Amino acid sequence: MASRAHPVDGDVSSATDGGDLPIKSSPHRHKVGVPPKQNMFHDFMYTFKETFFHDDPLRHFKDQPKSKQSMLGLQSVFPVFDWGRSYNLKKFRGDLIAGLTIASLCIPQDIGYAKLANLDPKYGLYSSFVPPLVYACMGSSRDIAIGPVAVVSLLLGTLLRAEVNPVTNPDEYLRLAFTATFFAGVTEAALGFFRLGFLIDFLSHAAVVGFMGGAAITMALQQLKGFLGIKNFTKKTDIVAVLDSVFSAAHHGWNWQTILIGASFLTFLLTSKLIGKKNKKLFWVPAVAPLISVIHSTFFVYITRADKQGVQIVKHLDKGINPSSFDQIYFSGRYLGQGIRIGVVAGMVALTEAVAIGRTFAAMKDYQIDGNKEMVALGVMNVVGSMSSCYVATGSFSRSAVNFMAGCQTAVSNIIMSIVVLLTLLFLTPLFKYTPNAILAAIIINAVIPLIDIQAAILIFKVDKLDFVACMGAFFGVIFASVEIGLLIAVSISFAKILLQVTRPRTAVLGSIPRTSVYRNIQQYPEATMVPGVLTIRVDSAIYFSNSNYVRERIQRWLLEEEEKVKAASLPRIQFLIIEMSPVTDIDTSGIHALEDLYKSLQKRDIQLILANPGPLVIGKLHLSHFADMLGYDHIFLTVADAVEACGPKLSDEV
Repeated sequence: MASRAHPVDGDVSSATDGGDLPIKSSPHRHKVGVPPKQNMFHDFMYTFKETFFHDDPLRHFKDQPKSKQSMLGLQSVFPVFDWGRSYNLKKFRGDLIAGLTIASLCIPQDIGYAKLANLDPKYGLYSSFVPPLVYACMGSSRDIAIGPVAVVSLLLGTLLRAEVNPVTNPDEYLRLAFTATFFAGVTEAALGFFRLGFLIDFLSHAAVVGFMGGAAITMALQQLKGFLGIKNFTKKTDIVAVLDSVFSAAHHGWNWQTILIGASFLTFLLTSKLIGKKNKKLFWVPAVAPLISVIHSTFFVYITRADKQGVQIVKHLDKGINPSSFDQIYFSGRYLGQGIRIGVVAGMVALTEAVAIGRTFAAMKDYQIDGNKEMVALGVMNVVGSMSSCYVATGSFSRSAVNFMAGCQTAVSNIIMSIVVLLTLLFLTPLFKYTPNAILAAIIINAVIPLIDIQAAILIFKVDKLDFVACMGAFFGVIFASVEIGLLIAVSISFAKILLQVTRPRTAVLGSIPRTSVYRNIQQYPEATMVPGVLTIRVDSAIYFSNSNYVRERIQRWLLEEEEKVKAASLPRIQFLIIEMSPVTDIDTSGIHALEDLYKSLQKRDIQLILANPGPLVIGKLHLSHFADMLGYDHIFLTVADAVEACGPKLSDEV
């Protein structure tokens, strides 16, 4: 138990009404001010603005002429009209190098990621042509590189395959993919337009780390089909089914030529990544390594005709740019509901990844991005993409990192990448005919390895055990069940943590730091002393209907425990209970009723309740509810030190 200081001496004021304990008055003590009554409409508008428009997006329009406001409005929707005015040759040089570099990385990745989504490889290339052009005009990030990504491709493929078999019904599967992409875009744009971007923050960092790690392992295991040359492979994604499928095919289904190609180039890719990590100036080595691997492996298979020996290849890849797919989107019928559901899930995951990437690189270059504008840009991008034979695209971390390292200056690097992809679609796609599936598997395995962030998981374990439970729940849910189950677990645990923190807020007993008037948690500061006869408790949360009873019961339990300690040590009984209210940002009627019940309970035990430093919102509600009158304004103090000083005379009399 923390040590107790001697009571503070002082004069005694006259007793208050209702038999309350006398409190010393001081002419130098400041009273807690009650804020003036607010107009209900103004109060509502303030709350609404802080909830949805906390960044004051219209501040640039104030005091501007109409012509200027029109230009600012255009720049707000299309940032290209803002940064485009100062664009120059020097910036273009950086964007050109970055665009060519990420193009060399995206082309082989796009082909592989399309296979993750159970789509023809050309749709991966389509999705790196149109969406980046739209984003370059509407996006506010200078560094993010747009295109298909591994996690969203796997998620989309898993959810779509649960509704339609891509082998027996390829046309319906493709139409459902476009429908899901359309509604993913609608979801993203709606969240941004209605400024609901805060909803994606409900997926905690720990849950994302676990989900990404589990998805990375799932994707790597899925690539064993192409890596080992297995023809008959399970359609399930859980680790047990995949490993059973792999080992059951070991005696007759593995192809040694395929394994040799895959293992050789995977080693090359991992080595190039290691070189890039050790020497930042050689960042381009791991960026161009996938394209080099595709070129060499394709040439090797072509000259040796390894495809005749069982090495599986891409085969035909259509030439030409994206055809229109507007008429293939389901706007009615039995697949509409499934398309909306899959689109919402895929859109939320894509948003979470893209906004996190954009904020990361914006912080590194010291500029700001508007999260809601980003969501609108990503949404419009996917809506347009769904009408031009693309599936869900978002920000790619691996490509964005390469884009950043290559010295990109603006979103023009995305335009350069799109042009390269366009040229590939027009002239180079026949060259991918003999590309072995093993090299695509190796590229995907190499790309997803960084998603397994072991250091982040260790840090989460050290810092917050509950966060670690969320991380591992999402991780094991993905690898042992499915991607959607893992995502559901991640969201559920994140919400459960929020509910736990709201319904079970922390409370602490405070003591005085020696030779100061500061009161702090006695567990954090063992040297803090407690004044005999006074118990000071801090509530570290707003008091709402969801936690009001818990707060009241927890305070009473603190009091009971302290009374038992005091009795055992033959110290003066507890006469004053001080509640430090500065962390209590708000209180509702349930919270006020809980304080009333606590006050009445303490009165029966001849213990005076005292409040210290309630905020303006709290004291305003206590005043309107008349609880402040019930308690007495002479029992509400600006600081804990003032409250303890006022309790001193009565304690001196008892001693």
